Amino acid sequence: MPKKKKTKKAKISRKKKVNIVKTKIKKESKVIDKKTAALGADEKPEIKKIKKQPTEKRTYNIKDYVVYPKHGVGKITAVEKATIGEIDIQFYKIFVEKEKLTLTVPINQQSKLRPISSINQINKCISILKTKPKIKRTMWSRRAQEYDQKINSGKIYELSEVVKDLNKNTDIIADQSYSERQLFEKAYERLKSEFEAVLKISPEDVQKKMDKALGRVQISETTE
Repeated sequence: MPKKKKTKKAKISRKKKVNIVKTKIKKESKVIDKKTAALGADEKPEIKKIKKQPTEKRTYNIKDYVVYPKHGVGKITAVEKATIGEIDIQFYKIFVEKEKLTLTVPINQQSKLRPISSINQINKCISILKTKPKIKRTMWSRRAQEYDQKINSGKIYELSEVVKDLNKNTDIIADQSYSERQLFEKAYERLKSEFEAVLKISPEDVQKKMDKALGRVQISETTE
């Protein structure tokens, strides 16, 4: 008999617990209903999706020099706006002097632009030009592809390495193949244009500085 009494008490306590939980749920649901009713009383505004151009990481100004990997150093001539597909887009107008080319670059496409190098970076480039060239024993077609990728990477140190590796210390065309000469001149001019923009000296002085680092000065002097 005492065992039955205990089970009855246990059943009663369980029922109480269940009832307490139910009352709590009812109270919470009433509070939620009141909140939703209050929100529903006010008119819900129409939500319009506003299409915005993603924000750019860096802002350039007119007359700033920038580097576009595939074309080299350019100067920002204007910042303009246009509406394309109901989206307002701002873009830079960049004039590349060496190629006589004007580029249109959306300002949010920062991966395609970089600021020109610092004086310290230019000095490091000069140090790279002074080092011995590294010539790989692979096929020229493969090396030419690697050189071209480095030139178009937009990275000034890689550009300096191409100039250094393809430098033959001579102006005699016979000492280089046509494709070698083309790649060397392309890399040399790209590097030279950035030197000019950073150092703010004449193209002649920049050429002397680069040729001295490459050991080309003696050759140019003997040919004069």
